[in-house]
Amino acid sequence: MIISRARRFVFVHVPKTGGTAFTLTYEARAAKDDILIGDTPKARKRAARWKGVRTAGRVWKHSTLADVVGLVTPEEIGACLVATLVRNPWDRAVSYYHWLRAQGFAHPAVGLAKAHDFSGFLNHSQTRAGLRMWPYGAYLRRADGAEYPAHFIRLEHYVADVAPVEAHLGFRLPLPRTNASTRDRDWRGYYSDADADLIAELCAEDIARFGYRFAGA
Repeated sequence: MIISRARRFVFVHVPKTGGTAFTLTYEARAAKDDILIGDTPKARKRAARWKGVRTAGRVWKHSTLADVVGLVTPEEIGACLVATLVRNPWDRAVSYYHWLRAQGFAHPAVGLAKAHDFSGFLNHSQTRAGLRMWPYGAYLRRADGAEYPAHFIRLEHYVADVAPVEAHLGFRLPLPRTNASTRDRDWRGYYSDADADLIAELCAEDIARFGYRFAGA
């Protein structure tokens, strides 16, 4: 997550959407008072700026806007350009699975991915619940459940969608490729018809909102 009072800008890092790459490219131009939350080099160096601050929820790189109230007020968030990256849900699920299988830390999702093939992972109750409960808009909600106004950058249309953010900040934000998993680029081959339909059901809100589809990767 990025909180820049100087630039009236907040970036919310939704998992497996390209947020680490975005943060790295922004860090090269970060303002001296920016709050950077995550595991990138400059974020680690600045972690003392928010350690110990009482907040409404957990402070980590995938915090929601509701979580970080305390570091920043709802009024300050409302006065900022809030941006986040989103990604085709079928592509994102494949990326998430392969990323988990490469990890070595102890976490239920890591164990689940290593114990199952992709279909088994996708159909597990834990995965299904997570996908259903966390549409992209959930990361942008206020405490009352309403969403803050935000600019969504579709990863598949990054250059066009990031342009208003670049105009607001006054500099370019090219997106390097980071955290790439070893997987086929065409994610459609990982899906049976039933599993493709499952993602369509679980992620229906995001698919409708951003016009995503399974055919035509």
